[in-house]
Amino acid sequence: MANNVRGDSALSDIELEEKLAKKALDRGMFHRLLPLLAPVRGKVLTVVLLEILLVTTIFVRPVAVQRVIDDGLKQVDGQWQLDQRVLLLATVLLVAMWIARFLLAGLSQFVSGTAAVRVINDLRRRVFAHVQALSVGYFDRTKAGRIIARADRDVDTLEPLLIQGPPELLSALLRCLLAAVLLWHIYPPLFWSLAGIVPVLLGATVIFKRVSQRNWAKVAECRSRFTAHLVETVSGVRLIKQLAREESNLETYRKLLHDFNSTLVRGNLRASWFAPFTGVLTTVGTTVLLIVGARGLALGEITLGQVAESLFYVFLFLGPLQELSDLFERYANGTACAQRIFLLLDTEPEIVDGAQAVAPELIRGDVGFHNVQFAYDLRAKRPVIQGLDLEVKAGEVLAIVGPTGHGKSTLVQLLTRFYEVNAGRVTLDGHDVRDIAQRSLRRHVGVVLQDNVLFSGSILDNLRLARPDASDAELIAAARELGADEVLESLPHAYATQVGPLGSRLSHGQRQLVCLVRAYVADPAVLVLDEATSAVDVHTERRIQRALRRLCEGRTAIIIAHRLSTIRDADRIAVIRNGAVVETGAHADLLRQQGFYASLYRAYEENEVGVYAAPTDKDVLATPA
Repeated sequence: MANNVRGDSALSDIELEEKLAKKALDRGMFHRLLPLLAPVRGKVLTVVLLEILLVTTIFVRPVAVQRVIDDGLKQVDGQWQLDQRVLLLATVLLVAMWIARFLLAGLSQFVSGTAAVRVINDLRRRVFAHVQALSVGYFDRTKAGRIIARADRDVDTLEPLLIQGPPELLSALLRCLLAAVLLWHIYPPLFWSLAGIVPVLLGATVIFKRVSQRNWAKVAECRSRFTAHLVETVSGVRLIKQLAREESNLETYRKLLHDFNSTLVRGNLRASWFAPFTGVLTTVGTTVLLIVGARGLALGEITLGQVAESLFYVFLFLGPLQELSDLFERYANGTACAQRIFLLLDTEPEIVDGAQAVAPELIRGDVGFHNVQFAYDLRAKRPVIQGLDLEVKAGEVLAIVGPTGHGKSTLVQLLTRFYEVNAGRVTLDGHDVRDIAQRSLRRHVGVVLQDNVLFSGSILDNLRLARPDASDAELIAAARELGADEVLESLPHAYATQVGPLGSRLSHGQRQLVCLVRAYVADPAVLVLDEATSAVDVHTERRIQRALRRLCEGRTAIIIAHRLSTIRDADRIAVIRNGAVVETGAHADLLRQQGFYASLYRAYEENEVGVYAAPTDKDVLATPA
């Protein structure tokens, strides 16, 4: 399935993500969001209880006002007098309720905040672990910025929805419900005067929810696009500067921001009617209540204090309507982001270990490609690898050469199971690599690429990735055994030198040396060097050539290179053309055959003339330490 979408530019980014996940965006998120709260359900229940207490403190105030009006104001000898005792009690009660409200609100924020940190961090770890578990093919087809947007901003957007949203919605519903019950208790006509507003509100809410959810889905998609462009710009900033494309790249970013802002503005315009509409409903409700309340007061059916109390309840009933626009907007934004997060989580790794996968402790290093066929895109007219047969004996140094794009590096992807063969088998010590656990396979097969990655930290930190238990002395000794000490120890802080993000503080050649030492420290049974020396100068290349004898001792080595001087000493050379092996043999034998290898080598020698003399076998063997 996934192979079918490699390079499918006709698909939009979100459509490509849906295809990789093998499902569409799930619009119903409620059933998937609830399980996220399971680890903090105790805190959520505590927040709910605190919100109930908060609502209770709110409803005490109208009662206190009613008592002051009806019991505190008395007519004595034709004059109105205020009962100081009733006023004092009401004041103390109101002050106590305000203090309680502030304390409860603070406690609620603290509990909900700790719950939010737990939920969001758990989700971040889950997304991060899932991203690491995805197969390499997913990253080949998905923009890094979109993955970052899912794991960062989209996860952040869920916090107000998951933690703050439920208590606030509960508070709003409780205020509406209690206010309605108390209005019914005081004077049923007051309740019925407001009941007609509810169907209108529900209908408007449904419309607003649909409009807002569609809008925030578009906003989330536009945000992912400019985030992806930002990440790509940071990664390729040197190339952008080299090509003097800053202005055009900035213009592209401006367009993406314009699309985001336009989507945001258009969506807000479509949804901006809801808040004023609820304001109109509030005004209408208040007006109706005053009319009904005045009539009841004139008929002697309710007291002045009850009318005043009812006004409070009306605002408590209609007030949450003003909050619904924010709550539903938060819901729409959160669910739009949740849809994309779960789409990522629903994307299964393309390559998984079977139940019977083995993890051999010892590997001799016999490698075999048996009638292998592979295409990144199954719809392609010609596969990258077709009917390829190649055997590498344990301890043999095999060099693979051939034109660019004819499948040399793809063999590395298949050997390490970054991709699966479409037909045939790739074996290690006779085991089909599909039957070997991936962690075990990659522990026994080390790979050094042309553009290897270093992580922020020191050189020793990066070497220790291969052997976490190794001491500094052991790592330094490995670098000296490989012959990298002259270069690495000349750095300002030697092995303690900070390499910077992705090794940016080191030269390309220095980074490659660190990666070679790291592979040496890992001590794999099979070592693959894929263009590993193409970025180093002649002097460094010759030193690596001398060190390769030490590096390849006791292990199988597969060397893929364009610079043919790096593979002359290989035990055997395999020539790959159009995804198949067309020639094999030692360097001298292949030259005598006057076949494709001989023509490649002649072209290589011609290109090297005037740059530097191609080193002979004698030169390589005689290179001083």
